[in-house]
This record gives sequence, structure tokens and C-alpha cells, in this order.
Amino acid sequence: MSKKIKLNHKVSVTKGLPPGSLVHIGEKSSNKTRITLIDYDSEQFQEKEIASIEECFPFKDKPSVTWINIDGIHDVELIEKIDSHFEIHPLVLEDIVNTTQRPKMEDYGEYMYIVFKMLEYDAKLEDIHPEQMSLILGSNYLISFQEKEGDVFNVIRDRLRQNKGRVRKMGADYLAYCLMDTTIDDYFVVLEKLGEQLESVEFRLMTNVHTALTEDIHYFKREMLFLRKHIWPLREMINNLQKSESKLIKKTNAIFLRDAYDHTIQVMDTIESYRDLLSGMQDIYLTSINNRMNEIMKVLTIISTIFMPITFIASIYGMNFKYMAELESPWGYPVALTAMVLVAFAMLVYFKRKKWI
Repeated sequence: MSKKIKLNHKVSVTKGLPPGSLVHIGEKSSNKTRITLIDYDSEQFQEKEIASIEECFPFKDKPSVTWINIDGIHDVELIEKIDSHFEIHPLVLEDIVNTTQRPKMEDYGEYMYIVFKMLEYDAKLEDIHPEQMSLILGSNYLISFQEKEGDVFNVIRDRLRQNKGRVRKMGADYLAYCLMDTTIDDYFVVLEKLGEQLESVEFRLMTNVHTALTEDIHYFKREMLFLRKHIWPLREMINNLQKSESKLIKKTNAIFLRDAYDHTIQVMDTIESYRDLLSGMQDIYLTSINNRMNEIMKVLTIISTIFMPITFIASIYGMNFKYMAELESPWGYPVALTAMVLVAFAMLVYFKRKKWI
């Protein structure tokens, strides 16, 4: 298993630029930005795909809840147009187009900025692809920004279309909670897939130790560090939302945020368990390699020890002095060979009794 390690995109392109400069940092895309709008309350619902962001502006002041979803943050000009009507701070827009953000929540009074990571598991490549999700939460609207088209929110859209559950009866803050909760629930699916891969590595570790295993273990340790980096601050962010005094978060939704907070703790516990398992697997791998090396050295040492007295006998009769009594004996050669065999056999018996072999 040889996979590419996830690293942050370079942010050096923003060096020297004034604060609030919109520079897209992330994977480049040539796809056209897609904007969808869902407007609803307990009685009515409408959903449509719109051609320009200006069509969304009239919905800001409507009493119903409006969810504007933008797929594709590489279109910097479109992101700039949002500021003209929704009056979003330039630093927030800068964070939206920079996909290296850590999960956080910032309260700007009239709106709130929330950012976290979505995780997509690629079954074909057996790899995790992160995607940044940014939310602008207003009193009656929610704007979501995604890096590309495709997400895990279809279940929420279906509940809105079919008027199932309480989402149509609640405000924009509950919709924001639903998006975060669905994302967190999807973390469990990703961790389950990772767990299956770890079980495979553990099985191979117990049956056949080879050098490729250390690459797999190192890869998964990096994956756990990557997940921990993005989920640990998410827990802190949800806890801040739960305790927030902002007028945008209704007190009735605190219990739902507490449930999401509990889920993040479970995700972190699973990640820590996997990290401990990987540390144990690495120790087992190193121990197995050391034991294997010790066995090889043991065999070589026994062979060397057996040949030491044989070599000694051979070296004595290889000196070729003129006055050596055995040199003229017709039985000298077979006697010397017999002595060598007997010495080797005696040493093998001794090693066996000592349980060294």
C-alpha cells in the first residue's frame, strides 16, 4: 500500500497581500460554480438552481428560511459579490476561499461564520479526501460553501422536500446543526472503513512480517494525525456554539448541539483507539524484526561455535612441521576427521540439553 500523504496547500501566494485579499488556496478546478437555493417554512417549500448570485439577494429579508449552497469556491468574483448584499466581512471571505482553515466559529453579531471539514472515503483508492465546508449563518438564512459538487446532505434535502422531522418547523440555526451533525455522522462511516483496513494490516502483521507493513503503519499513523488535527478543534467549536450567547442560536437548539458534541467525543475516542492500536502494531513489527534477527544470529553463532574446535584441529595438522608424530601415520587423516565429527556431535548434544537449539 503506497498512498500520497495529505499535506496543506501552499499559502505563500498570499505573502505580502493586504488582509482580506481573496486568493483561492486549494485544488484548482475548471468546473463552473453551481448555486442552488432552497427556501422553506412549515407551509411552503421551493428549490431551484440559479444562474447568478444576485437572484439570492431578495431572499435575505424574507421571513422564511433560505439555504443557499455554492459548489465551487474557486470563482473569487462570485464570492466577492456576496459582500455587496449580505455585508460579509472581507476577512471571512478570505477564509472561505482558503481551504487550509481549521474548524472554528466566529460571531460577527448579525451573522456567524462556521467552518469544518467534510470527509469522503474513496472505496476504489481506499483513501480519504477532505473538503472544506464553510457556513454563513444569519437570522433567517444559511449560505454554505463547498469546494466541489457532491456532499452528504441529500438526506437533509429529502427531509426538507418531504417535510419530515422538525427541520421545516425550525430556523436557520437548526439547519446549520443538521449539516454539522450529518457531517459528523459520516465521520463514523469513514472511521469504520479505516478500521477494516487496520484489521487487514494487523492480520498480515501476525501472519507474515515484511518491510511493506512499516509503510502501511506509517501511512495510517499520518491519517490519524490528519483526522485528529481537524476533529479536535471541531469539538471545541461545537462546544462554543452550545455555550454561545448569540441571538442567532436559539436556546432550544442547545440540546441538539450537545448531542453533536457527544458525537465528536466518540469520534475522537475512536481515533485515539486507532492511534494506540497503530503504536502497538509498530511495536509488534519492530519486536518481530528483532526476534527474527536474533534467530538468524543464533543460528550463525551455533554454526560458528561448532566449527571453532573443528577449525582448531584442522589448523594444528595444517602446520606441516617435519617432526609431527601423526604425519607419518596411515590412520592420521581418518582419525582427524573422526575427531572433528565427534566434537561437532558432542557440541550439538550439549546445545540441545541446554535448550539453546
